[in-house]
Amino acid sequence: MKIRFFFFLALFGISNCLACKCYEYTLDENIKIGLKKADIIFYGELIKLDTINNSYSFRIFELFKGNYKKKTITAFSESNCDFYFNEKRLCIIYGNFNTDKTLINVSACSPSQSQNFGPGFPPIPFEFDSKGKIISKNEIEKNLFNLENKNKSLQSFIYQLEKLRQYKQNQRTISENNKSDFYQKTLIISLIVNAILFLGFIIIIIKKNIIR
Repeated sequence: MKIRFFFFLALFGISNCLACKCYEYTLDENIKIGLKKADIIFYGELIKLDTINNSYSFRIFELFKGNYKKKTITAFSESNCDFYFNEKRLCIIYGNFNTDKTLINVSACSPSQSQNFGPGFPPIPFEFDSKGKIISKNEIEKNLFNLENKNKSLQSFIYQLEKLRQYKQNQRTISENNKSDFYQKTLIISLIVNAILFLGFIIIIIKKNIIR
């Protein structure tokens, strides 16, 4: 099933995103692109919001990609294609560092999302009667719609965590295999060098005996 990136925009209650157009991918495709393009990917919590300067601080619980040692990190938003956060929640963030690597930017087209996108997003689709007038929804229908989207968001959140943890484990395995290959190659080279030195030593001894 195709997932529009604007669905992810809604997860955070984002404003000012009408001028940004994102391509349409499946969630798996979106994750794959995010893993390739993002400098840093983590699971954490939004702990501080500065809506005046559009800066946001996160506490990092689990790092999936990137060389980053601190427990907190700050993101900034400056264009219509950036995430604008308005509520403290658990998040999965795909970010890119600025030039001095002190801040990150989170694209609205990335698979970044929160655990629960909150009531009212995305907007309930309009239905029209035979005269073309909008049929108003009652509170039960609105609540059911919001609950359905919260459940979808939670499912997506859990699925992403599983995929990212699998990616992290695979990278660790690749790293360990590379280290093993490196040690094996180093050992072979060391044995060859020692064999050459030993052979040279024997040749020197033989020459000395011949001279005598």
